[in-house]
Amino acid sequence: MDKIGFDNDLYMQKQKQHILERIESAQGKLYLEFGGKLFDDYHAARVLPGFDVNAKIKLLYELKEQAEIIFVISAGDIEKTKMRADLGITYDMDVLRLIDTITNLGIEVNSVVITKYTGQPAADAFMSKLTMRGVKNYAHKPIKGYPTEIDYICSAEGFGSNPYIETTKPLVVVTAPGPGSGKLATCLSQVYHETLRGIPAGYAKFETFPIWNIPLKHPVNLAYEAATADLNDVNMIDPFHLEAYGETTVNYNRDVEAFPIVQSTLARISNGAFDYKSPTDMGVNMVGYAIFDDDAVKEASCQEIIRRFFAAKCDFRNGKGDQDAVDKIKLIMRHLNITPDIRPVVQPALDKSSSVGVPVAAIELHDGRVITGKASTLLSASSTAVLNAIKALTNIDDDLKLLSPIILEPIVELKTKILNSHSTLLNLEDVLTALSISGATNTLTAKAMRALPQLRDCEYHSTQMLTPGDEDTLRKLGLRITCEPIYPGKELYF
Repeated sequence: MDKIGFDNDLYMQKQKQHILERIESAQGKLYLEFGGKLFDDYHAARVLPGFDVNAKIKLLYELKEQAEIIFVISAGDIEKTKMRADLGITYDMDVLRLIDTITNLGIEVNSVVITKYTGQPAADAFMSKLTMRGVKNYAHKPIKGYPTEIDYICSAEGFGSNPYIETTKPLVVVTAPGPGSGKLATCLSQVYHETLRGIPAGYAKFETFPIWNIPLKHPVNLAYEAATADLNDVNMIDPFHLEAYGETTVNYNRDVEAFPIVQSTLARISNGAFDYKSPTDMGVNMVGYAIFDDDAVKEASCQEIIRRFFAAKCDFRNGKGDQDAVDKIKLIMRHLNITPDIRPVVQPALDKSSSVGVPVAAIELHDGRVITGKASTLLSASSTAVLNAIKALTNIDDDLKLLSPIILEPIVELKTKILNSHSTLLNLEDVLTALSISGATNTLTAKAMRALPQLRDCEYHSTQMLTPGDEDTLRKLGLRITCEPIYPGKELYF
């Protein structure tokens, strides 16, 4: 089982205190750009064992009397139906999901800003949907010369051409479903408009990675590079901070490259009131102070880099990524002297598949046992592995079958004869549905079902790429998935 290495309570306390200090120093409104995921930050939880995946939203909940949220999404991302890979939904649908969740928590959602808008039909449809559901929304068009032509940007034709978003709380959180959405430009535009109206307004950036006050090549920072390998982000020493304070801190290339422009833009808007001397100064990031077991964090981060390596290889095989991302993660692994076989589920899955001649999945339980399952004509390897794992967790004899043909045969008949499926293979969701039905009358099956929550955060490896159905169900169960970059069969569609 993962060793805990991160004190989430201490982090929440320090982060909240730092945000309150920034609000006070703004002397009016603080526009706080949120980097990373607002909910479900599983990357942070994997590399910082002990981190709460919903730490950010819980922090905002504590500040809800002072805070409101603006969501930002790029019109181009809507047009391209860009997906959140971890959830399997498009960015625009994720915005709707986030609004629902946040509203139910009693946190105020101000509006949605569609950035880089040039009349994209999909963006128009999304704005229409928001309007029909009573959600305020605004369109920001590209500004000529952004971000370098500061005189033009900070004028009536630049930021002045953007609609002003009226806010009422001292803390305005600007967040997005993914990177490159235009959060910074939205913050700067609002600071411009507030200043025109005589309202003091400040800007800061809520960050998690890279962690500024640990070494540049620390595995947790390298895991962030691996996670963003497709974006060509690299961590680097913040030269502005080093020059200003003689202190070595870590930031990433895009923030370092953009800092002179951001610094000049803020200074121009505020008539020199901003005194940030470095990208690190702009950040609000107390993560490094809450690491109490560095070895545990290093070990967890190395495991995450291996997961990212497998994911990059599968993306490349599926045509969704490039070889450069794979090669970049290989270099990170070489620097840390780690190989894929340090992932405990990889070799058992490969060995079993080699011996039985069919696809195999392996699951490492929290007590260190590795349970495997092989594919059959009726069940996928994922289904068999999950069934074997919950039997192991509940001490049910491996020879006992949890599902009888009386339960499975009607499902196969439904799929093939009524739903016209060409395959008799039952995916994991089919099997879990059958298991739940069987559990109503079979105490053994019901006992096994109760063990399913124990699979959360267990490691999983498949000797072939997963079908979308199995992958989605495994993620919902909370398993940490990797796969060999091998297609399940010769079919082009799977």
